[in-house]
Amino acid sequence: MRKRAKCLLVLLTSLIAFPAFAADPVIYNGIDLWRTVGDGSTFADFSKAPIPAGFFCSKSEPFTGRIAFTGVPLATDIPGGLKEADTIVQRLDDAVFNKRGVALTRLQVRALSFRGLAPIQTACGQFVVKASLDGEQPITRMRIFRENDAGGRFLSSISVNVRIAFTPVGRPGIEPLEIHKSLQFPPLSNNWESLPAQRGTKVQGFLLVDTDGDGTPDTYLPGTSNFGAGQMRRNAKGFCMRPMFCHMSEGCQHCAC
Repeated sequence: MRKRAKCLLVLLTSLIAFPAFAADPVIYNGIDLWRTVGDGSTFADFSKAPIPAGFFCSKSEPFTGRIAFTGVPLATDIPGGLKEADTIVQRLDDAVFNKRGVALTRLQVRALSFRGLAPIQTACGQFVVKASLDGEQPITRMRIFRENDAGGRFLSSISVNVRIAFTPVGRPGIEPLEIHKSLQFPPLSNNWESLPAQRGTKVQGFLLVDTDGDGTPDTYLPGTSNFGAGQMRRNAKGFCMRPMFCHMSEGCQHCAC
């Protein structure tokens, strides 16, 4: 009996010294970083809503083609501060899980930097294409579901105002031509993983980021938190090891990991 009691005492002491892992009850506000892969899966298709005739010059016909994009790493005050990230989505609120394991937060796209995979050809010559955010961005909502201690899934819709700029090739000093699009991407489910509880796990503190696409950092954004959106793991060459996360709306598609 004494030996058994001694074993129980050792076990209880161990449990006190090394408490069982408990899932974090809060997803802290912060940013999620995304990398757009230039494989043609991110594009703007103008077949159903053409760029009007005369847009590029007086003799240009309606543009009905598809422009494929790749991501351009965002400029920051610390070179390489976001590595290859070209898109930032900010979770604006701390999200507290209820008894059913559901938490809510608000979302806002804070930075976006794309360029066309190749110049487009028109009757007015070639144009280099770039895309960035256009002014103040809408706020949408994210619903986060905890399925186990390691994470779960989330459901989010994204709304974004985008500026697409067309710069003529070989004509320096000419102002880019611009079109403006407001896109609403419907709710889409994806996975998330729980990261170490300390905030700023990947990006420490605040970072000055280019949010308007002019290449100059202009806005301080918070770091990442304990939320890993999309389980963003890559192999040694930087390619996604998991299926990409794709949103599609009104002829435009964005795929990232």
